[in-house]
Amino acid sequence: MCAFHPERPARTWCLECRRPICSDCMHSADVGYRCPECASHSTRRTRTTQTGWRRPPLRLPHWGATMGIMVANVVVWLAILVTGGQSSKLTEWLSLTPFGTCYVAGGGAYAPNASAQLCAASPGFYWAPGVASGAYWQVLTSAFSHVDFFHIAFNMLALFFIGTQVERGIGRSLYLGVYTTSALTSSACVILLTNPHTLTLGASGAIFGLMGTLLVIVWKNHGDVRTVLIWLGINVAYTFLGGSSISWQGHLGGLLGGLLAGLVIVYAPREGRQRWQWLGFVGIAVVALILIGWRVVALNS
Repeated sequence: MCAFHPERPARTWCLECRRPICSDCMHSADVGYRCPECASHSTRRTRTTQTGWRRPPLRLPHWGATMGIMVANVVVWLAILVTGGQSSKLTEWLSLTPFGTCYVAGGGAYAPNASAQLCAASPGFYWAPGVASGAYWQVLTSAFSHVDFFHIAFNMLALFFIGTQVERGIGRSLYLGVYTTSALTSSACVILLTNPHTLTLGASGAIFGLMGTLLVIVWKNHGDVRTVLIWLGINVAYTFLGGSSISWQGHLGGLLGGLLAGLVIVYAPREGRQRWQWLGFVGIAVVALILIGWRVVALNS
């Protein structure tokens, strides 16, 4: 029931204080709704700032986690750039490869489908491990790795516009949970559906997850989903029309993870909601890790 009108059923919850509110108490925010009290506080803060009478206290913005992830991506990209770009050891170690890749020494090229044993026995080649050969960190580090400038520029632009909206709507901690969960489900789909020697990298799988979560939240709060669908449609079209170098598997896995995370957020029981939301995230991650483990066993058998 509504926290302000106990006799009325709640339609949603306040995105700031998480109290249930009815349709008469819903004040539109960037993503979702605020209750009358939080909306009033927000208005007073805005008016105080606009009049210039009082400087607001220094604190992290509502999109601090998004900026942190963007900075991490840029730092990794710069490290890869200054250590050789496509031929950098960091590219080989941080990008996602289901099994591993046999590289030409000093060239950045690789031998498709070559086994670790054949690679080690061939002069001028060396083996870079993948997830199935021990590089388990790649299921997460690949979501922070880029080589091409336009690749990272496009991803960071999308992350800024989409990530800030999601973070404002669900808060910093849940946002980080969605990003991590989507990165794992993206990696799981890549490991399951791609050639075991193919290298995949980029934040786009996790970004697709954020779009999936945003879609669920806006739909559940009876918002206008058209803008989200337009963003999603453009990215889906680019995924399948932009060339064979784009990983549709990673985008699909990230989107599925984000949709599931969004459902966990909006349908978690009211009593102990945050605990149930995090349990839901853990459940999604465990399923992704089980699928990754199953594939690893299959590749090593």
